Amino acid sequence: MFLTDFLGLFKQGKVSAHSHMKNLIEIAMADGHYDAIENDLLQKLASKHGVSKKKLEDIRNNKVEVEFIVPEEPKEKFSQLYELVRMMVVDKHIDNEELRLCNVFAKRFGFNPDRTQELIDSIISNIKNGQSIEETLKRVSWIIK
Repeated sequence: MFLTDFLGLFKQGKVSAHSHMKNLIEIAMADGHYDAIENDLLQKLASKHGVSKKKLEDIRNNKVEVEFIVPEEPKEKFSQLYELVRMMVVDKHIDNEELRLCNVFAKRFGFNPDRTQELIDSIISNIKNGQSIEETLKRVSWIIK
């Protein structure tokens, strides 16, 4: 593999992370309230995905245009959906617009449109029961096949 191939993969990872941050921000702001608990989760997830505070702030303030990117790997698709649902439930209130957006993202990620609500409900239940993302993936694997 050439250096340009590695740089391309790195850039693609960054672009995908920026897209994911934008999606998380959309969920956090969908109910018209962006509070400290949502901000804390967003900061943690940005750090996890290698997105700087400055870049996150630029994305949040629409200072940079961020293209929607569908993750390529099935596990990454699930991981991003899990984090979007986690953002939706972090404030202990599920707004209809947040739920609608999670369904839209699930469908755009390629999950079965007839089962997205069931998938999201299962993820919500697992998050509320303190299950990790890995355990949740095991529990919902029959839905996403």
